[in-house]
Amino acid sequence: MAKKQSGSVPNRAIYSRLSYLYQAAAYLGSQAPPSADSGHPRALGSWDESQAGPGAQDQTREPHKDIHATASRRLLSDLRAVSLKTQIRIDPSIKRTICKYCDTLLVEGTSCTSSVENRSRGGKKPWADVLVMKCGTCGREKRFPISAARQKRRPFREGEVKGDVDGVVTLPER
Repeated sequence: MAKKQSGSVPNRAIYSRLSYLYQAAAYLGSQAPPSADSGHPRALGSWDESQAGPGAQDQTREPHKDIHATASRRLLSDLRAVSLKTQIRIDPSIKRTICKYCDTLLVEGTSCTSSVENRSRGGKKPWADVLVMKCGTCGREKRFPISAARQKRRPFREGEVKGDVDGVVTLPER
């Protein structure tokens, strides 16, 4: 068995591949779709049968699909497949930017909308705020808690130090 090298990251190639796939998807997701005034013959609505060659196929008149978004979704689905196959966890900050259902990159204002909601009675509990991100492609919603300190695990909650009003700290009784 080979000697373990210090400072070496196991599965470096896989992490590099995951990083590349995410960066490429983020780049393509940030690109604007082609517009009708771009001058390209296949841009939105500017395609005409008179410009087609003799062997052109019958084109339907449906709107132009965004090529960048499709490529971005493909890269993100590849990213998910690689991480599942190699059993490598994706960082939560990256997972929050990917729609779990349709693999769309969630970019605020472009491919998703976000809002803050508080379902407590009258919105009186500030720790009940939830960020709701709605995917523009599939319409699904992701919910993330906001400004709520994560609760400690039960064994650590019970032995907590309690503070008095005067600032004097008292230890819990056993």
